[in-house]
Amino acid sequence: MAKNPKKGSGKESRKARKKQKRAQDKAQDKKLRRDTPKPLREKKGSASAAYAKQANKKGHERSKQARPKNEAPEKHERDYSYTQNRELSWLRFDDRVLTEALTPEVPLFERLKFCAIFQSNLDEWFMIRVGGLSTLTTLKRPPLDNKSGMTPQQQLDAIFGELPDMLGRQEGAFAAIERQLVRFGLERVGREDFDDKDNVAVARYFERNLAPILSPLVVDPRHPFPNLRNGQLYVMCALDAGAEGELLGMVEVPASAPRVVELPSRQERFRYALVEDVIAQGLVLSDSFNAYRPVSAAVVRVTRNADVDPDGEGVEEEEDYREHMKKILKRRMRLEPVRVELEGSLGPRLEELVREELGLSPDRVSRMAMPLDLSYVYSLESKLPDRNRQALLFEPFEPQQSPMVDPKRPVREQVEDHDVLLYYPYESMKPLLDLVAQAASDDSCISIRITLYRVATRSRLCESLIAAAENGKDVTVLMELRARFDEKNNIEWAERLDQAGCTVIYGSEGFKCHSKICQVTYHDNDGLTRITCLGTGNFNEKTARLYSDFMLMTADKGIGEDGNNFFRNLTLGNLRGSYKYLGVAPTGLKPLIMRGIEREIARARAGKPAQVFMKMNSLTDRDVIDKIAEATQAGVKMVLIVRGICCIKPGIAGRTDGLEVRQIVGRLLEHSRVYAFGPSADTVYLSSADMMTRNTERRVEIAFPVLDPTCRAMVVEYMDLQMSDNVKARRLTSIGTWERVEAAPDAPLLDSQDVLIALAYHHARIRSQGRQAPLAPELASLPPDVIRRLISLYSSYPLASEPSTRPTGPAPTVSEEPMVEDEMLAQAVTDHDEPLADADAAVKANTAPLSGAPKDNGGVAVAGSEGAVATDAPRPEEPLAPTDPSPAPADAGAFVRPDLVGEATEKAGGALATRKPSRFAAAFSLIGLGIRTLFQGPEAAERARQRVEQKNAEQHRREAERAARRSRTDTNTRGTDETHR
Repeated sequence: MAKNPKKGSGKESRKARKKQKRAQDKAQDKKLRRDTPKPLREKKGSASAAYAKQANKKGHERSKQARPKNEAPEKHERDYSYTQNRELSWLRFDDRVLTEALTPEVPLFERLKFCAIFQSNLDEWFMIRVGGLSTLTTLKRPPLDNKSGMTPQQQLDAIFGELPDMLGRQEGAFAAIERQLVRFGLERVGREDFDDKDNVAVARYFERNLAPILSPLVVDPRHPFPNLRNGQLYVMCALDAGAEGELLGMVEVPASAPRVVELPSRQERFRYALVEDVIAQGLVLSDSFNAYRPVSAAVVRVTRNADVDPDGEGVEEEEDYREHMKKILKRRMRLEPVRVELEGSLGPRLEELVREELGLSPDRVSRMAMPLDLSYVYSLESKLPDRNRQALLFEPFEPQQSPMVDPKRPVREQVEDHDVLLYYPYESMKPLLDLVAQAASDDSCISIRITLYRVATRSRLCESLIAAAENGKDVTVLMELRARFDEKNNIEWAERLDQAGCTVIYGSEGFKCHSKICQVTYHDNDGLTRITCLGTGNFNEKTARLYSDFMLMTADKGIGEDGNNFFRNLTLGNLRGSYKYLGVAPTGLKPLIMRGIEREIARARAGKPAQVFMKMNSLTDRDVIDKIAEATQAGVKMVLIVRGICCIKPGIAGRTDGLEVRQIVGRLLEHSRVYAFGPSADTVYLSSADMMTRNTERRVEIAFPVLDPTCRAMVVEYMDLQMSDNVKARRLTSIGTWERVEAAPDAPLLDSQDVLIALAYHHARIRSQGRQAPLAPELASLPPDVIRRLISLYSSYPLASEPSTRPTGPAPTVSEEPMVEDEMLAQAVTDHDEPLADADAAVKANTAPLSGAPKDNGGVAVAGSEGAVATDAPRPEEPLAPTDPSPAPADAGAFVRPDLVGEATEKAGGALATRKPSRFAAAFSLIGLGIRTLFQGPEAAERARQRVEQKNAEQHRREAERAARRSRTDTNTRGTDETHR
């Protein structure tokens, strides 16, 4: 009699589970095949089309699940009068990028880079969007676009109708730029322009470096047409085969070969050829095809569908998800072609052969008169002649240290004292990197948890996480392996982190984790404390130098508790968690934004001022679009900054009257997401999410409030500055095109990115030169009140104080009175440019400002002053989430700034303004008193001592008031916890 397996046997139970899963998978595959139309099953590449149908169905189910249970989708006829197709809107965005390549004010080599950016954008868009639409056309019942009512085939027809003109503009721009670059010593030589010296150099390079690694192929009945890899360059030749006619020969351009090959050049010039041209010329001059002689040659590149659903085929129970993603990446290289590009000519018959072998229609063939892959452009920057570099490039810019952070002190104690808001790339990412690096070796740090979406190839942040794990910290990393086109890099980092002892988890099935959050937890004598870092962009050192993003670092207990719950829910796979402060997609973020708009609609209908400001990369979510249209119809002032796709059209009578949509495309990529509600922006959220359906319903995203008044004022001022841009800004028209924002006749030209760069440098100069640091021209051209507001944002921090708004001029001199070491007296002189006697009187009357405090500014409240009161700034009637009970910051132009008639009731306004004098300051004060006693007598010394004591007493009084104010803030914040539900 056979023995029964022991109850609970692990081996037998695993076998049973595997057998059961195989049966379930077999049944599911059978059902999927049964539901798939027969033509799809028989067509080449049918697996892609089949899972696309299933994924479309699953996506619909996820969207239904993402809606609140009590919110059923409305059934009504779509109104397409104020919306436009997302694909056509995207093409207009990329055309805007191409416009930068045609702008004479942009340095010449930077214009060449914009050509490359335009091309790489187009390549990625073809792989994802055109590839996805191509798959949808094979479905029996293809879905309609909910912004235009177009079928996938109609969208493709519209796309390929727009493309020829755009590609023609690109060719014209590229040719014009290259012609001008020749005058500056940079010349690309095509194979038809090689001279005798060039031919010798090319032949030598081909024989030594390329011929040994090439594998020529002749297509004939015994050698069928090969699979051409996605994005790879191929040199194809028309071969004279004698009686056999013309044959097709081809060579794959080795990915390991450098794209740029130097040619003989004179001094201060750089002449070069591309490796594909060197190969084409080498094939003609050599016998690589044996008896077949090349007659003509062309460079060919195929773009394939890369719209692969990593979750569409499921993951085996015991399969590592990293291995699953590696299989997906290999499969991407072999999906259906969506486009082929040719540079050169093969003759009509062979070109037709290539097209038919790829299964493409004639409109999918692009014949170009320029290189097919411009990624080599960036490597040319180091080859520019030194004497011309300055004229060809943007002025170099290095991210600056944030004035809110003292680099000489531990970051933890500063964030625990006051919130820190970093604005990349104007401010450096270093405080965040230092926080994690310091935590890695801090005995009181017990855990670090972080979500990573796109990571730099060389990442100091990841190295710090590895060091923390090796030091015994509990390090949890949610690594999103499905970050498109960064999968390989993320897989490699996930393996390294895992090997170092980090707990590495992956995003939930069907929902990419796109949120940017890092939480460091400490346990010491003060108990458990958390620092939470939330961003609008990736934890990526490389993109932090190129992309415009916000990063909030806070020790707020409420946000910290929400962050803790967020990581707990992710670990458990719970996407429907409840949060008090954070709006978390797929269930909580979209309702948060909708409630904010609805609040302003209610205010407008009640006859009160109402306004909504949104800044994002793309706007495609139909629910949000319809709510924006409803708000404009109710009288809410809607102001949007949308960098990329914008599916709403402003200025449609009776639908979107009064809607203002701007776009900024410049040297830096605008990437931050800002959602502000109220005429005075009393409620401000930053987020990782755009208002796209994929972000709001099919990803894990976070929107987080900006509670600190100074940080909130910073966001408002920066957005106001962008709304004042009249150089790089464009305005969306009612027909969906972008037009230039014309400057007023007497208004100076304002490039917001240049102004923010100048502002960052100005704060750095203040640290090194003091308050009399001169203003850069970009700042000096602004109105004085704008300069004062921008500079005073950091006035409550020790590393920056408000300088004079004069662009130039010497610092005030004092010659008749002896040097006074008293800090208040020196501050009164430098801040107000008043005579020493008047300043001394002001100090005696205790009316001189403390060091670092913003000036009174004529009774007008200064944005960023903690105590600034805007008497006409309404409080939120229905808060979206607990907000700081301090008065809202002064409005910015983007929020229809009124004249504020408040008064600065508290000028100290910042966590660090009441700092105690350092030992050096105390020593210098004693020396000053000794000198004063020696030269002026004991009476003058006694008066100075009394003034110092009076100042110290005032500092202590203000410090006590500030502590009490913080206590009231914590109490009020806890009392509003329930309003977020």
